[in-house]
Amino acid sequence: MSNPTVAIIEDEIPAARLLHSMIARLRPEWNITVIPGSVEEATEWFASHPHPNLLFLDIQLADGNSFDFLAAAHPSSTIIFTTAYDQYAVRAFTVNSIDYILKPIDEQRLQDAIDKYERLQQHSNTRPEDYLTTLLNALQSKEEKQYRTRFLIYRADRFWPLQVSDIAYFYSENKITFAVTRDNQEYVLDLSLNKLSEQLNPDRFFRANRQIILCIDVIDHAEPYFNGKISVTVRPPYKNKITISEEKLSAFKRWLNF
Repeated sequence: MSNPTVAIIEDEIPAARLLHSMIARLRPEWNITVIPGSVEEATEWFASHPHPNLLFLDIQLADGNSFDFLAAAHPSSTIIFTTAYDQYAVRAFTVNSIDYILKPIDEQRLQDAIDKYERLQQHSNTRPEDYLTTLLNALQSKEEKQYRTRFLIYRADRFWPLQVSDIAYFYSENKITFAVTRDNQEYVLDLSLNKLSEQLNPDRFFRANRQIILCIDVIDHAEPYFNGKISVTVRPPYKNKITISEEKLSAFKRWLNF
């Protein structure tokens, strides 16, 4: 198999540079192109260039989302999605020889996605005819997803429902997940933050970092921190400083402004 051509569509320049360097480190022989991270510019690029074999595509773009780009450009590329939102039903893509990577991107997770692509290419150089249709349908299906509304809480000899609408944030400590309510009560949950991210409404909750998921209603303010990061203050207060990386900053601002 010859070396594939690879393209990255990412609206956050630091994230695009980071992904480029990570791919180049893992596959130095690959030819990698970074394409402007807007629907309009990416569509124009695909109209005037040969389509790459492999495309790393951010779900949220500067002027729209990947649904808009796919519908306009009809890329022939195999696609690996990159996203800060685990709620976009991207797990459904994997059944059609597609993968997805959550941001901030972990190099081992990137390696796994590349390995999967290479295994698929060894078995077949063709894709199902309904490949693009399946992608578009999967992206649209996010609007139909039902999100969790409550948790069953156990304590001593009692149990009761805890409403998601009462929760200010979730955090993880020593591999234990806690829910903190708006009145500053704390409860243990038997779900990881990764699992919670799949079950919570992305319009209401944001995965700030590996340790915490925030509800939009409890954010007091955000301010610059260092190295491109910001710190976020919430009510009720969290016991540690909440930071959001430069790679996630654009997604966080879009979430606040939606």
